[in-house]
Amino acid sequence: MLIQNDSLLDNDFQLANKQRMELSSNNKHIPYIKRVWSGFISNKWAVASFVVILLIVLFALFAPIFSPYSSTGVRPDETNLSPRIPLLEKIGIFNGYSDAVSTRYHYFGTDNLGRDIWVRCATGTRLSLYIACLAMLIDLLIGVIYGMISGYYGGRVDLAMQRITEVLSIVPTIIVVTLLLVVLKPGLSSIIVAMILTGWINMSRIIRAQVLKIKEQEFVMAAYTIGESTVTIILKEILPNLIGPIITTFMFSIPSAIFLEAFLAFIGLGVPEPYASLGSMINDGFSSAMSYPFMIFFPIILLVLLMLSFNLFADGLRDAIDPEINEK
Repeated sequence: MLIQNDSLLDNDFQLANKQRMELSSNNKHIPYIKRVWSGFISNKWAVASFVVILLIVLFALFAPIFSPYSSTGVRPDETNLSPRIPLLEKIGIFNGYSDAVSTRYHYFGTDNLGRDIWVRCATGTRLSLYIACLAMLIDLLIGVIYGMISGYYGGRVDLAMQRITEVLSIVPTIIVVTLLLVVLKPGLSSIIVAMILTGWINMSRIIRAQVLKIKEQEFVMAAYTIGESTVTIILKEILPNLIGPIITTFMFSIPSAIFLEAFLAFIGLGVPEPYASLGSMINDGFSSAMSYPFMIFFPIILLVLLMLSFNLFADGLRDAIDPEINEK
């Protein structure tokens, strides 16, 4: 039996979950870039590592410009001089104690040919970064294209392409690089080509895994249903969703490339003299490490700072870009 009541008042009804609705109405949409930036700057280690990378890059770019010395200039009368820095020498450190004749200031000392280690560290850092970044950019291009084709088409295409990467990954990278450098003339181009041969494999595997997951999403199926071409789907639907993994994988690959270049230079397969990289300077200073430890100390410190900073920076960038981590 229904009871009719025509005298309803405004306060006879109230909203369910009123508090939740008020909270949701106060929430504003935060742009993705702003969320990434906020997540990154909240990571103190990532910010500190970025500052260290920036300072090292500035050192590599501008230290040779403002120095009176050359990275290849040989001075037989100034060999094996210990570090000497103005102001610090007055308190008893970096006072060039082994330099009893020269009045010149060499911030990191000189090597056995009289070349300034400060300038050589700067040019060596610049060369190591150049080789690593260029090789990784080419690896990124190859790996992204290879991984997207393999993951998108799947089936026999994916099977054949993955067998190729498995065969290449079985052979140790150092053997491939060494054999290539034996055939080719040692130099920058040879090192870059050697690093490219197998450096793209990790990138291609990560991109393939992401494409296999993304291509099953509704927006990709919708684009395929309305008749979009394969190129359009890959470039407009899939590729924008790969930016995060691409950036983080690239940043994680740079320290590995720097270490590989340094290792090649350390075993004598790096850039030829008189050019310098961090690895070649470590190799040169290794034989004199007991008598003149500063010759190997400064290149090692720069190499360690570069690798550690890039890893921390990439880790913080990955946490900021990953939406699942941001939501936690």
